Amino acid sequence: MAAPDERRALRALVHGRVQGVGFRWSTVREARSLGLSGAVANRPDGTVEVIAEGDTARLARLIIWLEKGPPGSRVFNVDVEWLPWSGIYNGFGVDF
Repeated sequence: MAAPDERRALRALVHGRVQGVGFRWSTVREARSLGLSGAVANRPDGTVEVIAEGDTARLARLIIWLEKGPPGSRVFNVDVEWLPWSGIYNGFGVDF
């Protein structure tokens, strides 16, 4: 794993009951509170995709949160792919 303060990115696919339960907006709130940048979107297959950038320790905290999700959601699995930091995001928001 990378050093805790190293800037990285991740792509997470969240599986479960994660659409129609406020998952995207809750993810925005959590990611912003962690100081991360990126985006979250519903996918046609029923998953939620999260792209996040920031330091490794904060990204790890986001993964822990994604594994639980907000009230009303039911997360079955989170697939995480670590990526190099790109710096292309300005803030964190919802992609439609």
